[in-house]
Amino acid sequence: MTPDSPAPPPPPPTPGHGGFASEPTPAGGTPELSPGDFAPDTPSAKPREFDADRDLTSAGADEANFSLREFDAVADPSASPKPPAGPLRLSIVIPCYNEQKSIRDILEAVRKVNLPKEIIVVDDFSKDGTRDLLAGELKGMYDKLVLHEKNMGKGAALRTGFQHATGDIVIVQDADLEYDPQEWTKLYSLISDGRADVVFGSRFAPRENRPVLKFWHTFANRMLTRLSNMFSDLNLTDMETCYKMFRREILMKVKLKENRFGFEPEITAKVARLGVRIYEVPITYHPRSWKQGKKIGLKDGIRAIWCILKYNIWSH
Repeated sequence: MTPDSPAPPPPPPTPGHGGFASEPTPAGGTPELSPGDFAPDTPSAKPREFDADRDLTSAGADEANFSLREFDAVADPSASPKPPAGPLRLSIVIPCYNEQKSIRDILEAVRKVNLPKEIIVVDDFSKDGTRDLLAGELKGMYDKLVLHEKNMGKGAALRTGFQHATGDIVIVQDADLEYDPQEWTKLYSLISDGRADVVFGSRFAPRENRPVLKFWHTFANRMLTRLSNMFSDLNLTDMETCYKMFRREILMKVKLKENRFGFEPEITAKVARLGVRIYEVPITYHPRSWKQGKKIGLKDGIRAIWCILKYNIWSH
């Protein structure tokens, strides 16, 4: 045979080797088959046991099994993220300074809120008897009491309180009666439902009923909020609000420095930079006058402007 010669045709199949027998076919034209026609050439071997290392992790099998593994991972309920067991726990941080007249009332209001919670009071070296009340008659109305040995300001008191918070969510509650703790639930639900990381309670967001506030106080708050929005690229209606609620892990990412009311623009600038989900809900507000104990003043407004510029532009 030369290299160019055509290959000879294959021999006809022989009985017993998987082919048809050479006997005449029936009238219908279909060959008769016998069990021997399907017999293997060699006796059956024992089935090979499954080898996970060789069958699923070899280079040749890896690509073929990839989609199956992915399907199994999705289909397995134990592989899917699970919601946290039970409701999220709320840490309430209450900074107070010379609040003898209101501290009992605010603690009673806080305790009435039907949420799993811990109450942390930070006394910023009160001199009017607040500290004695907290250590005496009011003991048992809170979970933790931290005493500053000198007056350091609201921002410093909040830093101390945040360090002692162990809940899943943290909120600031002033020790006066300007804010109603029963409204926490509006902020809390946004975080507990997984829709928000930070929620501001706005005194100026639209709502059906609102108290008529002092013009210059409102004007100053709104101007500071607008200035803050310009640099933080948020669209808040009330940056200076007391009610700010955070997932605790978000709060722990922020390094705070301001000791007084500069805390408000500082924390706003720093959470804005994190790119977290920030929501705002309307809340009620019952302002008190300076004669009744209000402590924020003109110099705090000037400091707020400085903090807006500092923490949005220069300092992280």
